[in-house]
Amino acid sequence: MLRLLLVLAALLALAIPALGSAAATRSAAGVSAPESAVLREMNRVRASHGLAPLRVDRRLQRAARAHTRAMLAANAFVHGSFGPRMNRFRVTGSLIGENLAWGMGDRGTARSIVAAWIASPPHRANLLGARYRRIGVADLVGHFQGYNGVRVVTADFAG
Repeated sequence: MLRLLLVLAALLALAIPALGSAAATRSAAGVSAPESAVLREMNRVRASHGLAPLRVDRRLQRAARAHTRAMLAANAFVHGSFGPRMNRFRVTGSLIGENLAWGMGDRGTARSIVAAWIASPPHRANLLGARYRRIGVADLVGHFQGYNGVRVVTADFAG
């Protein structure tokens, strides 16, 4: 039952058109080791499909971290007001999207999170979207949905 809940919880994705022009991609200092692991795994999968790597954008990074912190604080697994959040962090691009995941133990590794996204059509569309070039990744650990030591991950995409 727990495994089913964790897999189902990891299958929530969103993609919407964004307003504004594309901003220059900036590398973000301070990406944590878990966040780097998720990004490396995402780029490994993209490369296996002949796609360009995603590059960290500091606005997307701040938006992703803020959302992951908010989900942990509210004990809620939702996209929430995605468009207004992207506007608040001044994220621009012709297309923006978001993948969410949470898990613990074997279900909380970068590889298992990205594998769950690839197995889900809406998540796969975001992860393998050729128009996406920039990303922000948040990977934080806390008490969530009644469990301790849970990884909550937000991946915000822009292109």
